[in-house]
Amino acid sequence: MEAKKHTMSVLMLPWLAHGHINPFLELAKNLASKNFHIYLCSTLVNLNSIKKRVGEKYSESIELIELHLPSLPDLPPHYHTTNGLPPHLMNTLKTAFELASPNFSKILQTLRPDLVIHDYNQPWVTDSASSMNIPAVQFPTFSATVVALSIHMSENTMEKFPFPEIYLREHEMISLKKDINEVPSKKFPYDEAIRRSHDIILVKTCRDFEGKYIDYLSNLTSKKIVPVGSLVQETMDQDDYKEISQWLDKKEKSSSVFVSFGSEYFLSKEEILAVAQGLELSKVNFIWVIRFPQGERMNIRDALPKGYLERVGERGMVIEGWAPQATILQHPSIGGFVSHCGWSSFMESMKFGVPIISMPMHIDQPMNARLVEYIGVGVEAAKDEDGKLQSEEIAKAIMEVVAEESGEDVRKKVKEVSEKMNAKEDEEIDGVAEELMALRTNK
Repeated sequence: MEAKKHTMSVLMLPWLAHGHINPFLELAKNLASKNFHIYLCSTLVNLNSIKKRVGEKYSESIELIELHLPSLPDLPPHYHTTNGLPPHLMNTLKTAFELASPNFSKILQTLRPDLVIHDYNQPWVTDSASSMNIPAVQFPTFSATVVALSIHMSENTMEKFPFPEIYLREHEMISLKKDINEVPSKKFPYDEAIRRSHDIILVKTCRDFEGKYIDYLSNLTSKKIVPVGSLVQETMDQDDYKEISQWLDKKEKSSSVFVSFGSEYFLSKEEILAVAQGLELSKVNFIWVIRFPQGERMNIRDALPKGYLERVGERGMVIEGWAPQATILQHPSIGGFVSHCGWSSFMESMKFGVPIISMPMHIDQPMNARLVEYIGVGVEAAKDEDGKLQSEEIAKAIMEVVAEESGEDVRKKVKEVSEKMNAKEDEEIDGVAEELMALRTNK
């Protein structure tokens, strides 16, 4: 179907991580339902992984457009994604992505969309679009809180961040400064990149729990912040994951936890041991997804303490690689989410009303974990002074959230947040569509 038959055509370019691509795809689906035509641009390995999720329903409204990355040493095509990427190649991927900007400009020239929606810290997208008189809107897939704090830090202001509940411990600050080098662009400070974007910024959030941070971000940037809601991906076909469904169906309501640290963080042997012991000590049922970098895969039994699977028995299910997170989280037997507190995971927990046991690792996750506790939808498992996981604290946090009377307020609060958030989703997407349509009118 020709894009011209649609109300508006949009070219989307997310960063090469599933935690970024998935929200862009869900936004694409929501806009497609409003008669937008979407071109979703990424590398072939990423497009192949989401092709099934586009399906026939959106096949005429969402087109997948391949972005060719230049050939660089140690970066074959199957590494043109952060999914399973060995950590030492992150900077190489980032470089290749920036070097692909001329290829993106050619795509832009060919498709001539009405609008571009791009990820954070991609000022070269804004420049290319501006040269063709095409509005470019930034869509960072982080919380409004984290975006505001990032700009605050980028400006080197001597003033304290005005929200003391969002703080960083010493080891987290050291980690953040290290991880800043792994964002998609070194050439532009984040505050400059966001100021060069259009007059509106899309943020994956809801006013119910980030209202004051949204307002602060708007004041910082002098731009209108448009919340787009949770953008949680559609649940998978249950038939594809019968073993997981059958395991969950045998457990009592809210008696189990889902354990996952996202698609980009790989637990060290020491961290795997701490989590394993914490889950065992908690006596709570669990589904745990463990991931290894490509080329470093090992047998699950070798990664876990000796005899672990036999000791936990039917109480635990350990999966290597990937599991249908949204499907698991909305199952009635799940009563908590042991999470690294990535923003997409946070939003999925809120959508399905599942309290969070947070164990933040790096980048935005510590700030998200502070937000979890501040709004009362979870607890953080305490670490030692060096930031290392402690199995006793993991067990304590799990038991509080899932089983103990002291966690009742958390369980109640997350249900309230979920109900409010779900009630506003259609209204939020309608607002997003109206804001984007106005950009074409004012072009």
